Amino acid sequence: MIKSILKPFIGLFLFVGVLGANAQNGRFQQAVQYTMDVNMDVQSNQFTGKQVLKYTNNSSDTLNRVFYHLYFNAFQPGSMMDVRSRTIADPDRRVASRIANLKPNEIGYLHAKSLTMNGKALKFKEVETILEVDLEEAVLPHSTVTFEMEFEGQVPIQIRRSGRDSEEGVRYSMAQWYPKMANYDEQGWHANPYIGREFYGIWGDFDVKITIDKSYVLGGTGYLQNPNEIGHGYEDEGVKVPTSSGKNLTWHFKAPMVHDFMWGADPKYKHDKVLMENGITVHHFFIPGAKTTENWEKLKEYTPKAIDYLSKNFGQYPYKQFSVVQGGDGGMEYAMSTLITGERPLQSLVGVMVHELAHSWFHGVLATNESLYPWMDEGFTSYATDLTMANIFQTSSNPNRGSYNGYFRLAKSGLEEPLSTHADHYHTNSAYGAAAYSKGAVFLSQLGYVIGDEVRNRAMLRYFDTWKFRHPNVNDLVRIMEKESGLELDWYKEYFVNSTKTIDYGVKEVKGSGGNTEITLERIGLMPMPVDLVVTYKDGTSELIYLPLVIMRGEKGAENGMPVRIRTEAWPWTNLTKTMVLTKDFKTIKSVEIDPSKRMADLQPENNKVEF
Repeated sequence: MIKSILKPFIGLFLFVGVLGANAQNGRFQQAVQYTMDVNMDVQSNQFTGKQVLKYTNNSSDTLNRVFYHLYFNAFQPGSMMDVRSRTIADPDRRVASRIANLKPNEIGYLHAKSLTMNGKALKFKEVETILEVDLEEAVLPHSTVTFEMEFEGQVPIQIRRSGRDSEEGVRYSMAQWYPKMANYDEQGWHANPYIGREFYGIWGDFDVKITIDKSYVLGGTGYLQNPNEIGHGYEDEGVKVPTSSGKNLTWHFKAPMVHDFMWGADPKYKHDKVLMENGITVHHFFIPGAKTTENWEKLKEYTPKAIDYLSKNFGQYPYKQFSVVQGGDGGMEYAMSTLITGERPLQSLVGVMVHELAHSWFHGVLATNESLYPWMDEGFTSYATDLTMANIFQTSSNPNRGSYNGYFRLAKSGLEEPLSTHADHYHTNSAYGAAAYSKGAVFLSQLGYVIGDEVRNRAMLRYFDTWKFRHPNVNDLVRIMEKESGLELDWYKEYFVNSTKTIDYGVKEVKGSGGNTEITLERIGLMPMPVDLVVTYKDGTSELIYLPLVIMRGEKGAENGMPVRIRTEAWPWTNLTKTMVLTKDFKTIKSVEIDPSKRMADLQPENNKVEF
């Protein structure tokens, strides 16, 4: 069964291999193959493991050092995450000073006990959440080496994303739990210390064996290889599961072409499976109870609907499985899976599932470096979440309005920093959250105003198909949008991403001039934008005057649902006002309005409309 599941990935692996080996313009993909054998002691909450990592250097650079992430080390008093949480102006309430108060048996740790490369011992140094490794022999360009490591860890009390014994009683949320090779790309190493923000990984294949008390049920990343030995709802129908004579079971998972591996575990988990018509199996794992059972049963209807909608509008989900696992401290995305808290009202439960599922496209398959470009993951995921929720619940209101409001509050707060800010280095959590989630979503929604919604939608599918499994950056996205629209859009990126300049247009004056009407618009904000100006007449008809920016070098096509376009006049961004003369009697006009679609993120919309 697993062999048939993996067949569709053969072409994908070949594609990625060719891409990695034939880098152009400095772009390449490193590759990894992890084999791990882990033993978990559920009494001490400690685990030991052996890891074999085949690492392929597809770059043209010679690597004399490598770096591993040891994320669990963040959960110790005095760590960078602890200090950052206690000194930032608006600490995350889930963290606050909790790390500082952990006892020795409550902290997290992850230590390498031994490490070799191609059989030769290596020197290494643990610097909080990073393992610095000096190589005896360099990893040469376009070569593959084998690292072997023995490691040990302790699962911390549940604080942020991963941990044990959550508020909802979940025993283990095993995320960021293993020594993970840092990514090396055209910008060099990305060995950022873990302070609670974002992640960036290398695609590869994972072969993971987890030995744990046989009463525990596991779910997360990967296809289970031995379902009929495990039981717990995984077994094939009609196949009897052998009774284990020992106290432990070994779960064997394989995950092809992913950049992370997560698992949740609890003896109380209920495991449900839903097989979709397209062959994708959806797994749900939750602890039954008065606060969970009813809504998790209903959730089984919504997860497949969300996968279908997202696949249709953002690109086909490429794996044959997705797992929704109760755990963590809110909602967090992982390869082929998610951890979400489960004691929620139905709308909230569906909403967090949809959001974390949508990350499968932007974090999982496109996998932009979300430390450098968090808005290209969180923002695009928020945008897709709003559309998906509106579709599956059949709501008709503007689905992205909440993101606009979040951005408006940020822009008026005085705390805004450019979207180009590294995720770790935002001055406040609130500025980071509103920028990454809200302004990032507005970037896409507003782009529909600039180039047309239908063009933007086509471009998003082209973006996915062009850049899946390739770590695109903001320039790659903009170039796809330019190719699909035929317009120049570098200005949009430079203003909306690289600066905090805001948009504010207004109708300055409308007056009669003989038998004509003279309309003057003004740009008050520092960011220029094209303008859709709708003139509505007293007889109920409307007309559109379109004012593209000169620097767009073109114009968007006519859009469905908009009034007939009667005139197009380019507006140079250097000119603060624009005056047009309509050959219509002023007395026939009912109103003049800038952007009645409300897609432009105009900070002061009250001056956008004049009525008579």
